[in-house]
Amino acid sequence: MNPVSPLDSVYFITLPEDFKLSNSAFHIDTTIPLPVQKKAEDAPGTFDMKSLTQEQILAGLLTVMAYDPKNEHILYYRSVLKNARPNLKKELGEAAILKAKNEDFELAEEIFRALHGFDPEDMTIVLNMALFFDQRADSYRRSGLHEDADAYDADAFNYYREALEAEPSLPDAFFNAGFFYLKQRKYKEAKDSFETYLALTCDAKDEDLGENGIYKKNRAQEILNEIANRNMDDEHFSAAYDLINRGEEEKGLEEIRKFIEKNPNVWNAWFMLGWGMRKIKHFDEAKLAFEKALSLEGGETSDTYNELAICLLETGDLKGAKKLLEKALVKDSENTKIISNLGYLALKEGNPSLAAGYFQTVLEIDPDDKIAALELAKLES
Repeated sequence: MNPVSPLDSVYFITLPEDFKLSNSAFHIDTTIPLPVQKKAEDAPGTFDMKSLTQEQILAGLLTVMAYDPKNEHILYYRSVLKNARPNLKKELGEAAILKAKNEDFELAEEIFRALHGFDPEDMTIVLNMALFFDQRADSYRRSGLHEDADAYDADAFNYYREALEAEPSLPDAFFNAGFFYLKQRKYKEAKDSFETYLALTCDAKDEDLGENGIYKKNRAQEILNEIANRNMDDEHFSAAYDLINRGEEEKGLEEIRKFIEKNPNVWNAWFMLGWGMRKIKHFDEAKLAFEKALSLEGGETSDTYNELAICLLETGDLKGAKKLLEKALVKDSENTKIISNLGYLALKEGNPSLAAGYFQTVLEIDPDDKIAALELAKLES
């Protein structure tokens, strides 16, 4: 079955020459077909001109902005919106950011797309879209929806790339792109982004930057120092992550071992070694790697504790796994991966009611977590 297009809810109508909504309504060019959002109660193929409202026209125009930005009449439609809603960009921007903050992603995406269609040259909108798709990818990945997360990462990358090419340059695009690359373990690209951000802001005075701008400069420099001190932009390190991430663990493990030979005190490298070993179910070797990561500066993260706990779960050390998961939860109290693993631990301990409580907690934090929903359904049945 073909998915329904949002444009299917729009009529393109030709208005009579003397048509007016009201004395105060915006001007309409009756020679150009007008997009109108049909009402929910309208029967298929029916349209009552007498009941047409200004809101229907505005909704139809916004739908075209979002889903048909190359429409032959798009310039006229934009002019109608500008005349009807002089503060439209501000209104839509605030609404989109609020919806994204509340993780109402479907509506947030629709508003962002309408905003971009309304003013495609505004690079601040482009950057906000990159941040939105970046956030949405993180949310889906936390829910175990990795294919969806990858798709939204690709969208985020495309919008970041557009923002990075803006003229004049947009410093915040490079700052935020740096974190996007960090999450993907693309340290060379992250380094380039943060260096460019610092270069673009180096002549700005502290009073002009403000407290937030000063924080960003210091944070960018801290990350650059960390990448340099740990040699994380090394080709072997980057290749190892890419290979392990796409399922070529053996090749990835070869690359990370080459890196560790020259950089034995980088906790991230030992973490990656453990991650690769855990993926191919070499749990004893993975355990040693994660323990090494924990012993190094910076390695005591919730992810390291969680990964080590998984190894102990698989090798039967339930008591040890529980201690590690509790430590991980102290560091990151709403991390659904950790809470789910506490659920699996409870199942192994023979306590299904406790396990159900953990999976229910996951769903309270993230209602879209399919893994927790599946485990809870199994327990309830």
